[in-house]
Amino acid sequence: MGAVLSLDTLLAQRRLWRGQPRGQAQATREPTGHAALDAALPAGGWPEAALTELLLPADGVGELSLLLPTLARLSRAGRDIAWVDPPYRPYAPALARAGIDLARLHIVDTGGRQSAWALEQCLRSQACGAVLGWPQRADDKTLRRLQVAAEAGQAMGFLFRPLSAARNPSPAALRLQFESGGLRVLKCRGSHPPALPVPWAPALRH
Repeated sequence: MGAVLSLDTLLAQRRLWRGQPRGQAQATREPTGHAALDAALPAGGWPEAALTELLLPADGVGELSLLLPTLARLSRAGRDIAWVDPPYRPYAPALARAGIDLARLHIVDTGGRQSAWALEQCLRSQACGAVLGWPQRADDKTLRRLQVAAEAGQAMGFLFRPLSAARNPSPAALRLQFESGGLRVLKCRGSHPPALPVPWAPALRH
């Protein structure tokens, strides 16, 4: 019979993992800028150094306005932001009005042929505070590589994907599904998703 070791010994030797009680997640430094969404997320905002998936029924449902407060804050703090293969040309005047420093915004156009590779490089570079991507194809292996790259580069990755992707599992730390009048949290690392959608409406255009 093997020797009996104490819990303290196992922990000291890193042979036992110590879990954290639910509800004690550290406060994030990256609030979303939307109070109702922050209240619904376990860390009080976007998961840091991780992927977030935004699942859309169609383009143009206000998905970019959800990120504008975060992008503005990051750019004002001197952090670069990369957009990889956006489906439409970004409208610079609107981004500037939202408070984004355009000098910190970088558009990467691969023609859709190397989106996953470009996303991984941007996330891993340690040069970007946030990386936005519109990958045409993203299987489980690709998503795992992107999640690891976000952790290595300490960057927030935001992937815009079709609603049909919700049927497949994902290693992303957070998955948000856009619905009429709200956001449904499908997955959030550190807690169970709330039962009801989070009230949210995109900012009105002027």
